[in-house]
Amino acid sequence: MSSISIPDLEKVYDHLAESIDGLTEDKRQLFLVKLALLSANQIQDAAVFVQLINQAKVFES
Repeated sequence: MSSISIPDLEKVYDHLAESIDGLTEDKRQLFLVKLALLSANQIQDAAVFVQLINQAKVFES
């Protein structure tokens, strides 16, 4: 899988943050679930998407 450039990744982050901030609290979870399912469908590889979920669950303390 190829990597997105840092400037493009920053654009994605900014747009995602603005989109989440523009939602009411009760709509944020639904938005994120829909985004995740759309992303999984675009990736077309369940194993890769599960790996991404596991990577996202790692939090530094």
